[in-house]
Parts: sequence; C-alpha cells; structure tokens
Amino acid sequence: MGIGRALAALVFCAATLSSQAQAQSSRTIKIIVPSTAGGGADVLARMLADQIGKTQGQTIVVENRPGAGNTIGTEAVARSAPDGNTLLITTPEFVINPHLRKLSYDPLTNFAPICTLARSPQLVLVNPATPYKTLADLLDAARQKPGELTVASAGPASSPHVGIERIKHDAKVSFTYVPYQGSGPALNALLGQHVTAAMASYPNVTGQIKSGQFRAIAVASLARVDDLPDVPTVQEQGFKDFDLDIWFGVVAPTGTPQDALAQLTAWFKAALQDPEILSKLKAQGLFAVGACGADSSAFTRRQFDEYGRGIREANIQAN
Repeated sequence: MGIGRALAALVFCAATLSSQAQAQSSRTIKIIVPSTAGGGADVLARMLADQIGKTQGQTIVVENRPGAGNTIGTEAVARSAPDGNTLLITTPEFVINPHLRKLSYDPLTNFAPICTLARSPQLVLVNPATPYKTLADLLDAARQKPGELTVASAGPASSPHVGIERIKHDAKVSFTYVPYQGSGPALNALLGQHVTAAMASYPNVTGQIKSGQFRAIAVASLARVDDLPDVPTVQEQGFKDFDLDIWFGVVAPTGTPQDALAQLTAWFKAALQDPEILSKLKAQGLFAVGACGADSSAFTRRQFDEYGRGIREANIQAN
C-alpha cells in the first residue's frame, strides 16, 4: 500500500512537472517596440523574435506602441507583470527622456537588463550641391553666418538632436536645429536643400550615399564605418570622446525571476551569434553587440550619465 501511494505520488509529480513544462513552452512572450513599425528597433525586434521562435519553439509577438518620445510603450512595460512575458526594446531615448521629462518610471531601477543587442553609427550629412566637404567646412560657415545654417534630424529630444546640440556647444557656433517627425522627413528636407545638414543613422542613408544624393562628412562614432573608410569621425575632427551610436537593447520589468532572465539572455545571445542573423544585421547597417546581464546594465548606466552630461552642458530642453 505504501509503495502504491509512493508510485501514485511520483506519477502525480511527473504529470504536474510535464504540465508546467508545457505551460512554460506554450506561453507567449510579447516584445514592445515603443516606436513606429519599419524603424531600426522594429526591424531588429522582429528579426530576433523570428529567430528565437524558429530555434527555441517559443511564440514571440512584436507590438508597436509609439508616442510621446517612446515613453508610452516604455511606461506600459514598466507597469506590466514581472513574469518574463513582456519585454521592451530600448534605444538611446530610454536614457535621454529622464533628463528632459517627468516620467512615471526610472530606466535604471524599474527595468532588469537582458542584453544590449546591436548598434548603428550616425552620420553628419550634407547635400552634395553644397560646398561643404568636411565638418570643419560646415562649422566655419556657421561662424561666418551665425544662426543662418540649419541642421535637421528626427526629434526633438532624440539621440541625433543631442549630438547636434553637443557639436554646436563644443564648437561654439550658432546654427538652427530643425526637428522632424521621423528621419524620412528630415532626409527629404536635406534632399530638397530645405536644410543645410542633417544627422541620421547609417541604415537610413546607405542607399542615398551610394547614389550620390548625400555626402557624409562625419561619423558620430569612435570608429569609422568600414563601408565609408574616407569619412572621418567627429572625434577625429576635434571633438574628443564624441561617441553617439544608435543602440538597441532589451529589458524586462524589475522583479522578473532570475531563471526567466537567464533563459531570455541565453535565447538572445544565441540569436545574435547566428551567422544568418549577423548577415541580416549587416545588410541593415546594424552591428551585433550581445553584451548581456551586468555588462548591459553598466552600458545603460554609462549612456544615462553621458547623455545627461551632454544635455546639461548644451542646455537642451524638451519641446
């Protein structure tokens, strides 16, 4: 009788564990992208969701919740249950917004880092019909005609906006910043010579640079872009430690269990090491990072501090 009960208990435990495993594998994970469909964050999220779905048999859906400078989607994730089923794709705006807006969340305390996924260089661009061949040419013209030159980007309160204002502050020149609702309109303005220059991410302008529609005069990263070896960095042109990559991370709400975070980390790491994914990223002008856990947390902290310093020094205000 005792043996029978023991066997029954074992069968019950096995059935329970099996049921729990099935429930775990059948759960749906939602990745919130706090910006519009078609952008770099959206493309990356869908690429990785598809890869993890294929390799891990896990259902992952991507949902766009744009608005208010990425804060709507970010706030939604901060308020979601910390069960590992709701994730957020982060960009520099994740650490920019707290310095410019009153928020209901703190990026450093309300989220658990999973991985810093990828990065993409930003470029300073001009229309080739203009005489500007270097960043120095552009800044010299700004000194000669204070306030007359215009520099555009997606914004305001975006990474390129901060970069433009930092250059303006450090070079001690005066030009007018022109924000657009997205990089597309900003680049169209540059194409039509409605603005003097623009700052935009590399993936958004590769085609126009190759076709001669835009001239790149500076790379806003510490290193040059392999495909643009003749374009110097902003740092090489006199701005020490100027590093303003666009980057993408993934986080979960604080309180997410460590075993869930470990599983998610393993999935994203594996996806970012897949040769096909690396090839797809490169085709999009993105470069894998794959720094996870404590490394990702330290990176976010550095970015928070660096953007905060740049915003204060340039006296950038939210519009």
